[in-house]
Amino acid sequence: MRESVERAYGKLNLSLDVTGRREDGYHDLAMLMQTVSLCDELRLRFREDGQVRASSNLRFIPGDERNLAVRAALRFLEAVGDPGRGVQIELRKQIPVGAGMGGGSADAAAVLRCLNRLYDRPFGRRELEQLAQQIGSDVAFCVAGGTALAEGRGEKLTDLPDLPACSFVICKPSFSISTPELYRKLDSAPVRIHPDTQGILAGVREGDLRAVCRRMYNVFEEVDDRRLRTVAEIKGRLLDHRALSAMMTGTGSAVFGVFERPEAAEAAVAALRGSVPFCCAARPVGRIEEYAGSTN
Repeated sequence: MRESVERAYGKLNLSLDVTGRREDGYHDLAMLMQTVSLCDELRLRFREDGQVRASSNLRFIPGDERNLAVRAALRFLEAVGDPGRGVQIELRKQIPVGAGMGGGSADAAAVLRCLNRLYDRPFGRRELEQLAQQIGSDVAFCVAGGTALAEGRGEKLTDLPDLPACSFVICKPSFSISTPELYRKLDSAPVRIHPDTQGILAGVREGDLRAVCRRMYNVFEEVDDRRLRTVAEIKGRLLDHRALSAMMTGTGSAVFGVFERPEAAEAAVAALRGSVPFCCAARPVGRIEEYAGSTN
C-alpha cells in the first residue's frame, strides 16, 4: 500500500493590502506572506474503491468535496490522467479553523505535494502552483511557502529572502470571522490607510526585522466590526509583553505578535494562554525543501 506523509504549514500575513476590485468579483491584493511552524499533519494513501475522501480529528471537518484537500486530490488526479484513482486523506488538524492562517489551503497544497511524490514527480513547482490556483486563492503560496509577496488574488508570487530569525505568538479568540462578510464591509467604505508594501519588502530584503515590524499593517483591521475590538485587545496585550509588532492575519480572527527572542515569546504564551482559547508560539519556516531553489 503506497502512502505519503506531509506537514501542512500555516501562514501569516505580515502585511495585507486590498488595492482594487476586479471585474470577476474578486479583489486585487498585495500581501507579504510567511509560512510558520504551526502545522497540520497529513497522511495520504490510495484506496481500491475509486473514492476520494478525507477524515480528520475534528468531527466538523467535511470529508467530501467541500474540503479543499479532497478537491486538490481530484484536481491532481484529473491533471495526471488518472481520474478513477481512489485516495484516502487523513488529517490531524492543529492549525485553528477560521483563523486566517490558511489551514485548508495548506492541507490542499500538502495533498498536491504528496500525490506529486507518489506519481514520481510529474509536475514541477510552477505546474503545481497552477493547479493550486484552481482550488483556492492561498493554495498556490502554500505549495512551496517560505517568505513571498503574493499579488492578484494571491496567485502571483515573488519569492523573497527568508525572514530574519524571530518567534511568533499566535492567539485566536473564540470566534471566527467570515471572509466574504469582511470583504463586503470593506467594499462599503473606502480604505483610508494602506500599508507601505515597498517599505516592508525592502526590510525583508535587507534582513531588518525591526523595519519589517514597523510597517506591518492589515487593511481589514479598519473594518467596522465589533469583533475587531477583541482583536485590538489581544494586539495590545501582545505589545504589552514586548512584541515588536502585532497584527491580525488575513481576515482573522487570529492575531500574532513578532518577538526577537524565543524566550520572550514563550513568556508571552505563558501569560496569555489562560485568557484566550488558543495561544501558541511558532517560528518562521523557509520554502519547502524540495522547492527551495526550483521554479520548473
